[in-house]
Amino acid sequence: MTTFSGKTAIITGGASGIGLAISKELMENGIQVVVADINKEAIDTNTKENELYEGEVVDVTNEEQVETFVNHVADKYGSIDYSFHVAGANKSDLIIDQTLEDWNFTVNLVLNGVFLFTKHVGRKMKEQKHGKMVNVSSLNAHVPMFYGAAYSSAKAAVENLTRNAALELSDYHINVNAILPGLVATPLTKDMTDNEEINRRFMERIPAKRAGEPSEIAKPAVFLVSDDASYINGTSLVIDGGWEVTGYPDMRV
Repeated sequence: MTTFSGKTAIITGGASGIGLAISKELMENGIQVVVADINKEAIDTNTKENELYEGEVVDVTNEEQVETFVNHVADKYGSIDYSFHVAGANKSDLIIDQTLEDWNFTVNLVLNGVFLFTKHVGRKMKEQKHGKMVNVSSLNAHVPMFYGAAYSSAKAAVENLTRNAALELSDYHINVNAILPGLVATPLTKDMTDNEEINRRFMERIPAKRAGEPSEIAKPAVFLVSDDASYINGTSLVIDGGWEVTGYPDMRV
């Protein structure tokens, strides 16, 4: 698809789950990976195992830390060619029971973390007059779920932020796209997939009859920064095994 050798990529949340899978896919293509994550132990382990892997402990909701990290990557490697914004988590509850503190935590991490990296990476890419970003939204941007109002709302906002960024940055040869994963087997979804009844309800709605693997999300994400995707900008790629066409299971048990 692309000659990736000599390129540099940022991945937020790149120490585990989908972020780590994207990191591995990039490294297999010879790309230097620089990860922003809060899991220092996982960063250290991955750094020892992969010569193209580097990471720093970064709170993606802290603008000063984000700006310092982005500047460090640009200064050390000369450019930021690709940036994948994956970090996210959910403090869930029904709307009528949700605390404002938990709502703000979720929206701050899921939406503001993407905004801050889009902002500061976008500035660097504007200076160098090229670059590609991939924001990880979610199927929940389109399909609501019980206990997930904060998460679904923030992921929907990430999708629209992606469109806006594509519009504003296209003059500088920067593409910004989003991927929307469905159910993926990661530590974040373990509580759901390990629950026999909830997992059964998922399988009723997912035509593929299984959760996706992180690598199945990583490959399309990396495709979006390849030369083959040069004319794709401001779009959303749903990667869900066909789930969106069937609806969402009742999460109340």
